[in-house]
Amino acid sequence: MPDTESGAATNKANQAAYWKATKRLTIGLLFVWFAVSYGAGILFREALDAFSIGGAPLGFWFAQNGSIYVFLLLIVVYCIQMTRLERRFGLGG
Repeated sequence: MPDTESGAATNKANQAAYWKATKRLTIGLLFVWFAVSYGAGILFREALDAFSIGGAPLGFWFAQNGSIYVFLLLIVVYCIQMTRLERRFGLGG
């Protein structure tokens, strides 16, 4: 019976570590999403408009296109990182 209790404790510790890593990844990616969509598109728009991409001011470009591209990139990063986390914690199927 002690092995079962030890295994259950290890499993709970593993689950807690997995959940902590998942929350850290999610919060980090949400911060990047917020910084790009709200920061670059609204807060720092005037400063970014000093530069241009394809003839469009950079702040405007972020508000119209850049935040969408970054959002799609964040989805890819999330999928890759979650797959790595699942493998690391033995949850991959």
